[in-house]
Amino acid sequence: MAKTQTLPLQQETDIVLIRQQVRKAAESIRLGIISQTKIVTAASEIARNALIYGGGGECVLEETQRNGKPAVRLLIKDNGPGIADIERAMVDGYTSGNGLGLGLSGSRRLVDEFSIDSAAGRGTAIELWKWR
Repeated sequence: MAKTQTLPLQQETDIVLIRQQVRKAAESIRLGIISQTKIVTAASEIARNALIYGGGGECVLEETQRNGKPAVRLLIKDNGPGIADIERAMVDGYTSGNGLGLGLSGSRRLVDEFSIDSAAGRGTAIELWKWR
């Protein structure tokens, strides 16, 4: 049975809480320390992007199953301007701000499954999965 919680993402301190809760969920499903670090890092990067570029939103965190394996699933949503060109945004070095342009592409490499639902003018939802 899945365990789900919705966490606010309105200020910097919310990112700290998200990191803590993702770590707890990863420990709960007995991910190894390297996998724990990967999902926590990806969650932090995507949450920070949602706060900075999307004006905040929420993080849905779920302990669940994927293909019969214990898994952590995150859905980080914002109500910002959206990503007009997702393909371009996924290229290392691309940034719409002052960052290094590694948040999206780097996060994709850290998790087992990664998807983006976004369009200009309607916000962004990014789903991350890490399983044991």
